[in-house]
Amino acid sequence: MQRYRPGETVPMSCGYKPYSKDGKCLSNEKMFLEKGESFPPTQQSGGYYVMDMHD
Repeated sequence: MQRYRPGETVPMSCGYKPYSKDGKCLSNEKMFLEKGESFPPTQQSGGYYVMDMHD
């Protein structure tokens, strides 16, 4: 499972979910991000994003 940090470039246009630094999902809804955008800040310091390709 690839983790993406806020400020990194989005590698592929699809849905992503934010997680806390200890691996807890911060939202039940995924956010759609476009390839080439930067990942936005997470709600908690040390958070990251994971690609979610499930419908």
